[in-house]
Amino acid sequence: MKVTKNRKSVLTKYDKTKSYSLKEATQIVKDISFTKFDSSVDIDVKLGVDPRQANQMVRGSVSLPHGTGKQIKVLVLCTPDKEEEAKAAGADFVGLDDYIEKISGGWVDVDVIITMPSIMGKLGKLGKILGPRNLMPNPKTGTVTIEIGKAVQATKAGKIDFKVDKTGIIHTSVGKTSFNPDKIFENAKEVLDTIVKLKPTSSKGTYMKGITLSSTMSPGIKIDVKSVI
Repeated sequence: MKVTKNRKSVLTKYDKTKSYSLKEATQIVKDISFTKFDSSVDIDVKLGVDPRQANQMVRGSVSLPHGTGKQIKVLVLCTPDKEEEAKAAGADFVGLDDYIEKISGGWVDVDVIITMPSIMGKLGKLGKILGPRNLMPNPKTGTVTIEIGKAVQATKAGKIDFKVDKTGIIHTSVGKTSFNPDKIFENAKEVLDTIVKLKPTSSKGTYMKGITLSSTMSPGIKIDVKSVI
C-alpha cells in the first residue's frame, strides 16, 4: 500500500503505540491534521459498562467552555405560547404538529431537538427515527424543559449531549482543529470530568478503559487514562 506524503509526515509526529497525556494529545492532533477544511476534533471514551442494563446507561450533557466551533441547528417543539421565547433565544426552527409531520416523513436536518414535558407524549411515535440519531429529547440532558429559552441559549453556546452506545463507547466532538491546543484541552477535560461524575454505582471494575483523540480523517491518538482521572 502506498504511503502518502501527509501520512509519512503524520507518522513522524507521534508514536501510535504510545499513550499520551491529554495535554500532549491536543497538540499532536493539530500537528497531524491535514484536511483542507476545518476538521472536527473528536474524543472516544471506552467505558466498562454494559449499556444493555438500564442502570448502567451513561448519558448526560456538558457545556463546552469554548463551544463546539460549529453552528448548532436547534428545533423547538412547543405550544404556541412558548414560540416567541424560543425564537428570541435563537432557535432555528419552531413549531409543533407541522414539524412532527415532517420528521415522520424523514426530515431530520437538525442537531438538537428541545421540547416541553407536556409535548413528549406526541414524540413517542418518532422514536425509531430520532432514537438512532440521538435526537430524542430527554429530561436528563435538559432538552425536555419548560425553560425553553434557557435551553436554546445553552445549546447554542456549546452545550452538547452524549450517551454511551451499545458497544460501550461515548463519541463526541470537542472542537475544531482551528482551535488552539489549550481550548481543545479544556473542552475535552470538561467532557471527561463529566463522564467520570456519571459513573453508575452498579458499574464494577475499571470504568474508563480507553480514551482516543482524533480529527476528521486523522489516526487516533491514545490517551493515558491515568492522566485525566
